[in-house]
Amino acid sequence: MESAHTDEFALPRSRAANEKLHAMIPGGAHTYAKGDDQYPEHLAPVISHGRGAHVWDVDGNRYVEYGSGLRSVSLGHAHPRVLAAVRRELDRGGNFVRPSIVEAEAAERFLETVPTAEMVKFAKNGSDVTTAAVRLARAVTGRTRVAICADHPFFSVDDWFIGTTPMSAGIPAAITDLTVAFPYGDLAATEDVLTRYRGEVACLVLEPAGHAEPPPGYLAGLRRLADRHGCVLVFDEMITGFRWSEAGAQGLYGVVPDLSTFGKALGNGFAVSALAGRRDLMEWGGLRHTGDRVFLLSTTHGAETHALAAAMAVQTTYVEEGVTARLHALGERLAAGVREAAAGMGVGDHVLVRGRASNLVFATLDARGEPSQEYRTLFLRQLLAGGVLAPSFVVSSALGDADIDRTVAVVAGACAVYRKALDVGDPTPWLGGRPVKPVFRRLV
Repeated sequence: MESAHTDEFALPRSRAANEKLHAMIPGGAHTYAKGDDQYPEHLAPVISHGRGAHVWDVDGNRYVEYGSGLRSVSLGHAHPRVLAAVRRELDRGGNFVRPSIVEAEAAERFLETVPTAEMVKFAKNGSDVTTAAVRLARAVTGRTRVAICADHPFFSVDDWFIGTTPMSAGIPAAITDLTVAFPYGDLAATEDVLTRYRGEVACLVLEPAGHAEPPPGYLAGLRRLADRHGCVLVFDEMITGFRWSEAGAQGLYGVVPDLSTFGKALGNGFAVSALAGRRDLMEWGGLRHTGDRVFLLSTTHGAETHALAAAMAVQTTYVEEGVTARLHALGERLAAGVREAAAGMGVGDHVLVRGRASNLVFATLDARGEPSQEYRTLFLRQLLAGGVLAPSFVVSSALGDADIDRTVAVVAGACAVYRKALDVGDPTPWLGGRPVKPVFRRLV
């Protein structure tokens, strides 16, 4: 797509398609983070198709895409090795009345890739496996409270977590009250929480790493805290899995959780997630123990053969092609380019790139240095008009150097407009309508 002036850029077919989506689907999308409220008004592309690092909207525009599938499509769209594996299984049937041999093969492959885990069970969604980890921790410990990291944005669609967000409508306080929070990176504060609720906390749930690296010794210290207080340590590796290393953050940092959950990159867009962990805990959800049975995970579609084949192909591709290293190299090139472009346009203190190179996000700050949805809207409009679809700067391995260079050039143009808005003290003339909104908010 050729670059366009923002005020000339329009998406009439996408706009009509969004209206149709809202008429039939609450929120107009199946994931809140994909909602058109996350994009400038009337500039929320509806996707026709994608290939590699590019997507096309129904208006015929092509974009360089970042954050593909909410970080799930890390190899690029329609990846040939993944599609070949999926097609092989599609002709053999996808779901049977008994387990398929593919389930054993996929479990074996996963446990080879994540050797810190001893057993695994597959499902479709990250929420399902993370909630299963919480249920298992409660069963094993006989405790009811769940301690979640307050600095990480999402763990599950289920009540134990969503009740703690501003979108808590419909969730009884009795459930929410059982979830408490601890700050990331602060062992003393976490121990205070465990002491305050001594003998009540079933598990600590956190992403092992976020936009900043774990403080030295933090994860190991958390491991010791969990052991000392008798609670289960759960790593949510939805994002860190594969992007940090093939074995996740636990493999990179060398700290072994009791349970961990994977998804997103595991299937390169196909629906598959995993609960993994210690055998003595996982067996509580099986048939080879003598205690009370735990309804761990039981999903009709959790072991569809084509999705498990996709997961195996993803793992093979990562290992054989060094995908994690490529993601980091691409991210480092992009981050350096964006920072240079922002500084060159005089907005280096306002357009920021943060996070691990394989998982970059950007921040848009106003004249006071505060996060601004208005300036984010301005920035997104300029990116879209330049053919860059980037709710984040999370890379896929399908990106090429030319894509990165194109993105940096578009960012430079966006930063020039950003500077103009800062100079006049008001981004409103460049918004084109209402600002984008945060996903978690109480009112529409």
